[in-house]
Amino acid sequence: MSAPDEIRPAAPDGPRRLRRSPRLYEQVVQQLLAWAHASGLGVGGRLPPERDLAARLGVSRATLAQALVALEVTGVVSVRHGDGTVLLAAPRTEAVLAALRARRDDLGDVIEARQALEVRLAALAARRRTEEDLAEIDAALSAMADDVRRGGRGVTGDERFHAAVTAAGHSPLLARLMAEIADLVRESRIESLSQEGRPVRSLAGHRAIAEAIRAGDAPAAAAAMTAHIELVSDVPLLTDDEG
Repeated sequence: MSAPDEIRPAAPDGPRRLRRSPRLYEQVVQQLLAWAHASGLGVGGRLPPERDLAARLGVSRATLAQALVALEVTGVVSVRHGDGTVLLAAPRTEAVLAALRARRDDLGDVIEARQALEVRLAALAARRRTEEDLAEIDAALSAMADDVRRGGRGVTGDERFHAAVTAAGHSPLLARLMAEIADLVRESRIESLSQEGRPVRSLAGHRAIAEAIRAGDAPAAAAAMTAHIELVSDVPLLTDDEG
């Protein structure tokens, strides 16, 4: 297999940029789709447990997990906690790889947009939040914590938290801009929260943001949101593959 991508150094205040070259998990995506076809696995079929599938494909579980997340965000599979991985579609391998490479190009821009919009919204939320806004932020934190405690990734609670912070900023224009990138943000959210240990760390970041908003401390809210976005931006599409 080819060597992992090289990553150009990041600008101090911008997202990491990528060179175009094949990723190990993209090769595993090809293997996985070929295996599903050869095995006669149709739409609605369930894939074997990750440990077994990694052994069949001859790859590490870490790289297989990256490939499955890539297929999840492109709508090919559904990964459900406690229910396994289900095939939702059986597209041509070339189409899936093209979609993944397009995402690699888009992801840096999505992160940059989040840095511009959500950091500002967190600061505004600290100045403008109402008791109702704080109640919704707390409810989102509770929902995410409950899901993570049960072994889930907390995707829905994470999404609800960021929506609550956006609403608390009381900026209709910034809210509309966030809505424009909502689908892309959700894809990167799934990628981030699929990494081991990430849901717990993300939840801690949310709590730091919420505390600053509750305290009315705009600079602290902006700093906490900046740190949180830097954390969740560390996803496999922007890092070297693991063997």
